[in-house]
Amino acid sequence: MLKEILVFLNNLLLKMTWLENSVNWLFKDVFNMDEFSWAYKSLTFFFYDLIKIFILLSVLIYFASYIQSYFTPERTRKILSKYKGVWANVIGALLGTVTPFCSCSSIPIFIGFTKAGLPVGVTFSFLISSPLVDLASVLLLGTIFNWQIALAYVVVGLIIAIVGGTIISIFKMDKYVADFIKVDNNQNLDEVEIESLTKKERRKYAIDQVKEIIHRVWVYILIGVFIGALIHGLIPREWIETTLGKNNPFSVLIATVVGIPMYADIFGTLPIAEALVSKGVQIGTVLAFMMAVTALSLPSIIMIKKVVKTKLLLTFIGIVTLGIILMGYLFNTFSYILI
Repeated sequence: MLKEILVFLNNLLLKMTWLENSVNWLFKDVFNMDEFSWAYKSLTFFFYDLIKIFILLSVLIYFASYIQSYFTPERTRKILSKYKGVWANVIGALLGTVTPFCSCSSIPIFIGFTKAGLPVGVTFSFLISSPLVDLASVLLLGTIFNWQIALAYVVVGLIIAIVGGTIISIFKMDKYVADFIKVDNNQNLDEVEIESLTKKERRKYAIDQVKEIIHRVWVYILIGVFIGALIHGLIPREWIETTLGKNNPFSVLIATVVGIPMYADIFGTLPIAEALVSKGVQIGTVLAFMMAVTALSLPSIIMIKKVVKTKLLLTFIGIVTLGIILMGYLFNTFSYILI
Protein backbone atom coordinates (compact mmCIF):
# COMPACT_ATOMS: atom_id res chain seq x y z
CA MET A 1 0.00 0.00 0.00
CA LEU A 2 2.76 2.46 0.98
CA LYS A 3 4.74 1.61 -2.14
CA GLU A 4 1.68 2.18 -4.34
CA ILE A 5 1.05 5.56 -2.69
CA LEU A 6 4.69 6.62 -3.22
CA VAL A 7 4.60 5.49 -6.87
CA PHE A 8 1.34 7.42 -7.38
CA LEU A 9 2.78 10.60 -5.84
CA ASN A 10 6.01 10.22 -7.82
CA ASN A 11 4.07 9.89 -11.09
CA LEU A 12 1.72 12.73 -10.20
CA LEU A 13 4.15 15.31 -8.81
CA LEU A 14 7.58 14.44 -10.19
CA LYS A 15 7.28 12.45 -13.40
CA MET A 16 4.06 14.36 -14.22
CA THR A 17 2.49 11.56 -16.26
CA TRP A 18 -0.68 13.68 -16.44
CA LEU A 19 1.31 16.31 -18.35
CA GLU A 20 2.76 13.69 -20.71
CA ASN A 21 -0.71 12.29 -21.38
CA SER A 22 -2.07 15.81 -21.99
CA VAL A 23 0.69 16.66 -24.48
CA ASN A 24 0.22 13.33 -26.27
CA TRP A 25 -3.55 13.91 -26.45
CA LEU A 26 -3.04 17.43 -27.83
CA PHE A 27 -0.83 16.36 -30.73
CA LYS A 28 -2.54 13.04 -31.44
CA ASP A 29 -6.24 13.85 -31.06
CA VAL A 30 -6.40 17.62 -31.55
CA PHE A 31 -3.74 18.06 -34.25
CA ASN A 32 -4.32 14.54 -35.70
CA MET A 33 -0.61 13.74 -35.91
CA ASP A 34 0.67 10.25 -36.61
CA GLU A 35 2.04 8.97 -33.29
CA PHE A 36 4.71 6.97 -35.13
CA SER A 37 6.06 9.95 -37.09
CA TRP A 38 9.33 11.67 -36.19
CA ALA A 39 7.52 15.02 -35.88
CA TYR A 40 5.08 13.64 -33.29
CA LYS A 41 7.86 12.01 -31.26
CA SER A 42 10.01 15.16 -31.35
CA LEU A 43 7.24 17.66 -30.58
CA THR A 44 5.69 15.68 -27.72
CA PHE A 45 9.12 15.13 -26.18
CA PHE A 46 9.98 18.84 -26.56
CA PHE A 47 6.85 20.32 -24.99
CA TYR A 48 6.47 17.70 -22.25
CA ASP A 49 10.11 17.95 -21.15
CA LEU A 50 10.25 21.74 -21.44
CA ILE A 51 7.16 22.36 -19.31
CA LYS A 52 8.04 19.62 -16.80
CA ILE A 53 11.63 20.82 -16.31
CA PHE A 54 10.64 24.45 -15.75
CA ILE A 55 7.90 23.51 -13.24
CA LEU A 56 10.15 21.12 -11.32
CA LEU A 57 13.13 23.44 -11.54
CA SER A 58 11.24 26.37 -10.05
CA VAL A 59 9.91 24.32 -7.13
CA LEU A 60 13.16 22.44 -6.45
CA ILE A 61 15.35 25.55 -6.68
CA TYR A 62 13.09 27.32 -4.19
CA PHE A 63 13.38 24.61 -1.54
CA ALA A 64 17.07 23.92 -2.25
CA SER A 65 17.86 27.65 -2.08
CA TYR A 66 16.03 27.98 1.22
CA ILE A 67 18.37 25.32 2.62
CA GLN A 68 21.34 26.93 0.89
CA SER A 69 20.56 30.28 2.56
CA TYR A 70 22.14 28.83 5.70
CA PHE A 71 25.43 28.30 3.82
CA THR A 72 26.74 31.68 2.70
CA PRO A 73 30.33 31.77 1.34
CA GLU A 74 31.48 33.24 4.68
CA ARG A 75 29.79 30.50 6.71
CA THR A 76 31.07 27.80 4.35
CA ARG A 77 34.60 29.15 4.59
CA LYS A 78 34.46 29.25 8.39
CA ILE A 79 33.15 25.67 8.57
CA LEU A 80 35.91 24.42 6.26
CA SER A 81 38.60 26.12 8.36
CA LYS A 82 37.75 23.89 11.34
CA TYR A 83 38.74 20.61 9.66
CA LYS A 84 42.08 19.13 8.66
CA GLY A 85 43.28 16.28 6.43
CA VAL A 86 40.89 14.03 4.52
CA TRP A 87 37.97 15.13 6.71
CA ALA A 88 38.44 18.66 5.41
CA ASN A 89 38.10 17.32 1.87
CA VAL A 90 34.98 15.39 2.86
CA ILE A 91 33.38 18.48 4.41
CA GLY A 92 34.46 20.59 1.42
CA ALA A 93 32.80 18.17 -1.00
CA LEU A 94 29.63 17.94 1.11
CA LEU A 95 29.35 21.72 1.40
CA GLY A 96 29.75 21.93 -2.36
CA THR A 97 26.47 20.00 -2.74
CA VAL A 98 24.45 22.60 -0.79
CA THR A 99 25.93 25.76 -2.27
CA PRO A 100 24.28 27.22 -5.38
CA PHE A 101 27.31 27.69 -7.61
CA CYS A 102 27.90 26.49 -11.18
CA SER A 103 31.39 25.66 -12.45
CA CYS A 104 32.17 29.28 -13.42
CA SER A 105 30.56 31.02 -10.45
CA SER A 106 32.38 28.62 -8.08
CA ILE A 107 35.74 30.07 -9.11
CA PRO A 108 35.40 33.44 -7.30
CA ILE A 109 34.46 31.45 -4.18
CA PHE A 110 37.56 29.29 -4.73
CA ILE A 111 39.68 32.47 -4.86
CA GLY A 112 38.17 33.77 -1.61
CA PHE A 113 38.75 30.45 0.16
CA THR A 114 42.37 30.28 -1.02
CA LYS A 115 43.12 33.87 0.00
CA ALA A 116 41.69 33.08 3.43
CA GLY A 117 44.32 30.37 3.89
CA LEU A 118 42.29 27.22 3.29
CA PRO A 119 44.38 24.39 1.77
CA VAL A 120 44.15 24.24 -2.02
CA GLY A 121 43.23 20.54 -1.90
CA VAL A 122 40.20 21.33 0.26
CA THR A 123 39.08 24.19 -1.97
CA PHE A 124 39.40 21.92 -5.02
CA SER A 125 37.12 19.35 -3.35
CA PHE A 126 34.59 22.17 -3.06
CA LEU A 127 35.29 23.37 -6.62
CA ILE A 128 34.70 19.90 -8.09
CA SER A 129 31.62 19.09 -6.00
CA SER A 130 29.79 22.43 -6.26
CA PRO A 131 28.76 22.26 -9.95
CA LEU A 132 28.78 18.45 -10.10
CA VAL A 133 26.43 17.59 -7.23
CA ASP A 134 23.74 20.24 -6.78
CA LEU A 135 20.65 19.58 -4.66
CA ALA A 136 18.10 20.77 -7.22
CA SER A 137 19.78 18.98 -10.12
CA VAL A 138 20.06 15.71 -8.21
CA LEU A 139 16.36 15.85 -7.31
CA LEU A 140 15.57 16.51 -10.96
CA LEU A 141 17.82 13.61 -11.95
CA GLY A 142 15.80 11.34 -9.68
CA THR A 143 12.51 12.42 -11.24
CA ILE A 144 13.71 11.86 -14.80
CA PHE A 145 15.46 8.52 -14.20
CA ASN A 146 15.12 6.94 -10.76
CA TRP A 147 16.34 7.51 -7.22
CA GLN A 148 18.94 4.71 -7.35
CA ILE A 149 20.66 6.50 -10.23
CA ALA A 150 20.37 9.88 -8.50
CA LEU A 151 21.87 8.52 -5.26
CA ALA A 152 24.65 6.70 -7.12
CA TYR A 153 25.42 9.93 -9.03
CA VAL A 154 25.75 11.84 -5.72
CA VAL A 155 28.01 9.22 -4.17
CA VAL A 156 30.31 9.03 -7.21
CA GLY A 157 30.42 12.82 -7.56
CA LEU A 158 31.43 13.18 -3.92
CA ILE A 159 34.08 10.46 -4.25
CA ILE A 160 35.62 12.21 -7.28
CA ALA A 161 35.65 15.52 -5.36
CA ILE A 162 37.14 14.01 -2.19
CA VAL A 163 39.77 11.92 -3.99
CA GLY A 164 40.69 14.80 -6.30
CA GLY A 165 41.16 17.25 -3.46
CA THR A 166 43.04 14.69 -1.35
CA ILE A 167 45.52 13.92 -4.15
CA ILE A 168 46.16 17.64 -4.64
CA SER A 169 46.77 17.94 -0.87
CA ILE A 170 49.11 14.93 -0.79
CA PHE A 171 51.26 16.39 -3.56
CA LYS A 172 51.28 19.76 -1.74
CA MET A 173 50.24 21.77 -4.76
CA ASP A 174 49.38 24.97 -2.86
CA LYS A 175 52.37 26.65 -4.50
CA TYR A 176 50.82 26.26 -7.95
CA VAL A 177 48.14 28.92 -7.47
CA ALA A 178 48.51 32.40 -8.95
CA ASP A 179 50.33 34.89 -6.74
CA PHE A 180 47.36 37.25 -6.50
CA ILE A 181 45.18 34.64 -4.74
CA LYS A 182 47.75 33.41 -2.25
CA VAL A 183 47.03 33.66 1.47
CA ASP A 184 45.94 37.03 2.77
CA ASN A 185 47.59 37.06 6.20
CA ASN A 186 45.59 40.11 7.23
CA GLN A 187 42.30 38.21 7.11
CA ASN A 188 41.18 36.55 10.34
CA LEU A 189 38.41 34.00 9.86
CA ASP A 190 37.32 34.38 13.49
CA GLU A 191 36.45 37.99 12.79
CA VAL A 192 34.34 37.24 9.70
CA GLU A 193 30.77 38.33 10.36
CA ILE A 194 28.24 35.73 9.29
CA GLU A 195 24.96 37.18 8.12
CA SER A 196 21.86 35.90 9.93
CA LEU A 197 18.65 35.97 7.91
CA THR A 198 15.05 35.95 9.06
CA LYS A 199 12.58 33.42 7.63
CA LYS A 200 11.07 36.16 5.49
CA GLU A 201 14.52 37.06 4.15
CA ARG A 202 15.25 33.39 3.45
CA ARG A 203 12.00 33.07 1.49
CA LYS A 204 12.90 36.19 -0.48
CA TYR A 205 16.40 34.79 -1.09
CA ALA A 206 14.88 31.52 -2.36
CA ILE A 207 12.53 33.36 -4.73
CA ASP A 208 15.40 35.54 -5.97
CA GLN A 209 17.46 32.40 -6.58
CA VAL A 210 14.64 30.89 -8.65
CA LYS A 211 14.51 34.03 -10.81
CA GLU A 212 18.30 34.27 -11.10
CA ILE A 213 18.96 30.62 -11.92
CA ILE A 214 16.05 30.35 -14.37
CA HIS A 215 17.32 33.53 -16.07
CA ARG A 216 20.81 32.04 -16.24
CA VAL A 217 19.92 28.57 -17.53
CA TRP A 218 16.74 28.91 -19.59
CA VAL A 219 18.69 29.15 -22.85
CA TYR A 220 20.68 26.00 -22.05
CA ILE A 221 17.48 24.17 -21.09
CA LEU A 222 15.82 25.24 -24.33
CA ILE A 223 18.84 24.09 -26.36
CA GLY A 224 19.12 20.88 -24.37
CA VAL A 225 15.44 20.00 -24.80
CA PHE A 226 15.64 20.86 -28.51
CA ILE A 227 18.66 18.56 -29.01
CA GLY A 228 16.96 15.88 -26.93
CA ALA A 229 13.82 16.16 -29.06
CA LEU A 230 15.85 15.78 -32.27
CA ILE A 231 17.64 12.74 -30.86
CA HIS A 232 14.33 11.27 -29.70
CA GLY A 233 12.50 11.79 -33.00
CA LEU A 234 15.04 11.96 -35.80
CA ILE A 235 18.25 10.06 -35.05
CA PRO A 236 17.89 6.30 -35.63
CA ARG A 237 18.31 4.12 -32.57
CA GLU A 238 20.71 1.88 -34.49
CA TRP A 239 23.11 4.78 -35.21
CA ILE A 240 23.21 5.88 -31.57
CA GLU A 241 23.67 2.31 -30.34
CA THR A 242 26.57 1.84 -32.77
CA THR A 243 28.28 5.05 -31.60
CA LEU A 244 27.46 5.05 -27.88
CA GLY A 245 25.95 1.62 -27.26
CA LYS A 246 27.28 -1.18 -25.08
CA ASN A 247 28.96 -2.88 -28.02
CA ASN A 248 31.32 0.09 -28.44
CA PRO A 249 34.05 -0.20 -25.77
CA PHE A 250 34.97 3.46 -26.31
CA SER A 251 31.46 4.83 -25.70
CA VAL A 252 32.31 6.35 -22.30
CA LEU A 253 35.49 7.94 -23.67
CA ILE A 254 33.55 9.42 -26.62
CA ALA A 255 30.82 10.79 -24.33
CA THR A 256 33.39 12.39 -22.01
CA VAL A 257 35.37 13.99 -24.83
CA VAL A 258 32.19 15.30 -26.48
CA GLY A 259 30.99 16.79 -23.19
CA ILE A 260 34.14 18.74 -22.28
CA PRO A 261 33.93 21.52 -24.94
CA MET A 262 30.29 22.19 -24.08
CA TYR A 263 29.10 24.64 -21.45
CA ALA A 264 25.74 24.13 -19.79
CA ASP A 265 24.27 23.55 -16.37
CA ILE A 266 23.21 20.02 -15.57
CA PHE A 267 19.64 21.19 -16.21
CA GLY A 268 20.48 21.66 -19.88
CA THR A 269 22.07 18.23 -20.21
CA LEU A 270 19.23 16.27 -18.58
CA PRO A 271 16.90 16.32 -21.64
CA ILE A 272 19.78 15.11 -23.84
CA ALA A 273 20.56 12.39 -21.32
CA GLU A 274 16.90 11.34 -21.19
CA ALA A 275 16.75 11.08 -24.98
CA LEU A 276 20.00 9.08 -25.15
CA VAL A 277 18.77 6.59 -22.54
CA SER A 278 15.51 6.18 -24.48
CA LYS A 279 17.63 5.29 -27.53
CA GLY A 280 19.45 2.51 -25.70
CA VAL A 281 22.60 4.28 -24.49
CA GLN A 282 23.86 2.82 -21.20
CA ILE A 283 23.42 4.93 -18.09
CA GLY A 284 27.17 5.11 -17.33
CA THR A 285 27.88 6.58 -20.76
CA VAL A 286 25.11 9.16 -20.32
CA LEU A 287 26.25 10.18 -16.83
CA ALA A 288 29.86 10.50 -18.06
CA PHE A 289 28.63 12.98 -20.67
CA MET A 290 26.68 14.95 -18.05
CA MET A 291 29.59 15.07 -15.61
CA ALA A 292 32.04 16.16 -18.31
CA VAL A 293 29.75 19.05 -19.30
CA THR A 294 29.21 20.27 -15.74
CA ALA A 295 32.65 19.70 -14.19
CA LEU A 296 35.03 20.11 -17.15
CA SER A 297 33.39 22.62 -19.45
CA LEU A 298 35.86 24.56 -21.58
CA PRO A 299 34.83 28.02 -20.24
CA SER A 300 35.39 26.93 -16.63
CA ILE A 301 38.78 25.40 -17.50
CA ILE A 302 39.82 28.69 -19.12
CA MET A 303 38.76 30.59 -15.99
CA ILE A 304 40.59 28.17 -13.68
CA LYS A 305 43.74 28.59 -15.82
CA LYS A 306 43.74 32.28 -14.87
CA VAL A 307 44.03 31.48 -11.14
CA VAL A 308 46.22 28.35 -11.06
CA LYS A 309 49.41 27.30 -12.78
CA THR A 310 49.54 24.73 -15.56
CA LYS A 311 50.71 21.81 -13.41
CA LEU A 312 47.80 22.16 -11.00
CA LEU A 313 45.32 22.70 -13.84
CA LEU A 314 46.46 19.53 -15.65
CA THR A 315 46.32 17.58 -12.37
CA PHE A 316 42.75 18.77 -11.79
CA ILE A 317 41.67 17.91 -15.36
CA GLY A 318 43.41 14.52 -15.24
CA ILE A 319 41.89 13.49 -11.90
CA VAL A 320 38.35 14.54 -12.80
CA THR A 321 38.52 13.07 -16.32
CA LEU A 322 39.84 9.73 -15.04
CA GLY A 323 37.21 9.70 -12.29
CA ILE A 324 34.41 10.35 -14.78
CA ILE A 325 35.63 7.63 -17.18
CA LEU A 326 36.00 5.06 -14.40
CA MET A 327 32.56 6.00 -13.10
CA GLY A 328 31.06 5.56 -16.56
CA TYR A 329 32.44 2.07 -17.06
CA LEU A 330 31.54 1.10 -13.47
CA PHE A 331 27.93 2.24 -13.93
CA ASN A 332 27.69 0.40 -17.26
CA THR A 333 29.00 -2.79 -15.66
CA PHE A 334 26.48 -2.68 -12.80
CA SER A 335 23.62 -0.94 -14.63
CA TYR A 336 21.31 -3.87 -13.87
CA ILE A 337 21.33 -2.77 -10.21
CA LEU A 338 20.43 0.86 -11.01
CA ILE A 339 17.69 0.40 -13.60
